[in-house]
Formats: sequence, C-alpha cells, structure tokens
Amino acid sequence: MMRFITILTLIALHSMASASEFKHVGDFLLQSHFKLVGQQLTPIPMKPIAFRVFTDGVKIRVSAEGDEESHTTFEIYRSDGIGRQRPGAGALEVIPGLQAMSNVGGTLRHLRLSRESMTITTFPGVSDQTIVSYAVAAEPAQASTTPAEKPLLKP
Repeated sequence: MMRFITILTLIALHSMASASEFKHVGDFLLQSHFKLVGQQLTPIPMKPIAFRVFTDGVKIRVSAEGDEESHTTFEIYRSDGIGRQRPGAGALEVIPGLQAMSNVGGTLRHLRLSRESMTITTFPGVSDQTIVSYAVAAEPAQASTTPAEKPLLKP
C-alpha cells in the first residue's frame, strides 16, 4: 500500500516537471455495466472491454484498448484514498486510490480508481438514469510492454 502511495506522489511530482506527459498506470477489464433508474437496477448486455488508464498526476485518461486516440479525460480532485466496504466486513475502510470527474456536454462522469478496480459512474444531463461501469485490474494484453509501461496500480 505504501508503494502505491509513493508511486502516486512520484507521479504528482513528475507532473510538475512535464504536465503534458501521460504515463500508463494500469489495464482494467469491464466486469459489469448496468443502468439505475429510481430503484430499478438493469444489467446492460456488454462485450468484454479492456481499458487502458494513463495519468500525468493531474488528469486521468481512460481509453478502450487498441484505441488510445479516443479517450475520456478526468480531472483528479481527490488522491487521499477511496472508501470500500468488503462483504461481511461491516466497517468502511479507506484504501489507496484516486477520485476524478469529467463534465463534457452536460454529462457528468465520476471515476474511482484503485490498483484493484475502476468504477465509472455516468450521470447524463437530461435523464433520470445513472450508468455504472465496473472494471477489475487486468494484466496488460500486449506482450511487448516495456518496463516503463508496466502498470503502476498492480501490487
């Protein structure tokens, strides 16, 4: 855990020197995707999607694997951890992680990122729906990953 916090600090410090340089921090595989309307939870059929995540310490970019040109950019607003409640554990625990948001064209997106998972919650501007996408950490799909590109969010 301390390694993760140290890495996040190094990323933030490095971003001051070169804010436009994004570094690969992890790959995630979409596990579930659902729509919430009122009290109705509806699973959305999906194909497996791998996401690649990059950061410059100030912003996070999320793109579908193989399509890094198209991405969603989130601004980090909290880097002191995220809350998590394990099934049957009861108490809320804080683990290393980031929270970020994006507001493009009236659609608000919230990102929760840890080394274990990524959750993107989408709130369309003129809708009563909330879309939640949950992905878990995955190994990089490319065998030619260089040491500099190895995921920083993996233990």
